[in-house]
Order: sequence, then C-alpha cells, then structure tokens
Amino acid sequence: AVAIMIVVGIAAWRGYEWYTAKRAAEAGAQFEAAVTLAEQGKQAEAEAAFAKVASDAPGGYRLLARFRAAASLAATKPDDAVKAYDQLAADNSLGQTWRDLAAVRAGMLLVDTAPFAEMQKRLAPLSEPGRPYRHSARELLALSAWKNSDVTAAKRYIDMIAGDAETPPGTRSRGDV
Repeated sequence: AVAIMIVVGIAAWRGYEWYTAKRAAEAGAQFEAAVTLAEQGKQAEAEAAFAKVASDAPGGYRLLARFRAAASLAATKPDDAVKAYDQLAADNSLGQTWRDLAAVRAGMLLVDTAPFAEMQKRLAPLSEPGRPYRHSARELLALSAWKNSDVTAAKRYIDMIAGDAETPPGTRSRGDV
C-alpha cells in the first residue's frame, strides 16, 4: 500500500509539473504573439492580446503582460500608459521593486509635461537611499526641476546623484554635464 501511495504521489507530482510547464509554454507563445502584434503596429490587437495574457496566464506572464501593455500604450496613448503604470505602482500584490519600476516608467512619460511638484510627489520616495531605482528617480527629478526652472532642486538631485557611490556611470556622467 505504501509503495502504491509513493508511485501515485510521484505520478501526481509529475502530472502537475507537466501541466504547469504546458500552461507556461502556452502563455509564452501568447505573450510572444502579443509582442509581435505590438511590433507590427497593430496596437488594438496587441492591447487585447496582452489583456488576455494578463488575465489568463500564470503569475510571471501576467506581470510581464501588464508591463508590456503599458509600454505599448506609451507609443500611441501616453496618458493611458501612465494610468496603466500607476495601476501597477498601486498594486500591493506586487513586490516593492515592481511597484517602484512602474512609478519610474510613469515618471519617464511625464517628465516633459508634468509640473515639478507632481514629479516630486511621484518620485521623491523612490529617490531615497536603498531604493532600487533611486538613481533613475533622482535623474528624472533633476531633469524635471531643470525643465521647470527650479535650479536649486535640480542641483540638490544632481548632488544626490554625484554623492551616491553606487550611482551607475551613465547616470553619473549625465549628471556631470
């Protein structure tokens, strides 16, 4: 009886692994098809395909589809893309790193048009030490301050970039200009 239970247990586990791998492969194919549609400029079809992946696929593909759908929207509907990134940034089921990435992506879309106060509200928490996207957030805040003629704030964020030993070389060199 114990041997049968072990065989049945192993068979069930292997069946589950096969089923999960099959679902992941199907989701990967659907995701790739959605990316292809987006690259071909078929935005409406791509949006629908990403939405399907985001609702039906296993967890990792859901997240990728939501991010890719927002990125795809950025080309034609930047306001909708910002809303999509804001939804990702507010989704507490995601880890902090993913939420921060979504907030930075929204900031990238808004840096040329949003007032500095809005950018600061969105990105100042992300610019704090220890946050994974602090360098990008600081750079966007410096750029926004500069574009909004707030030289003091721009200098403050540039100094934060220069003073952080972990600042990537590309970000550091842009801050030095």
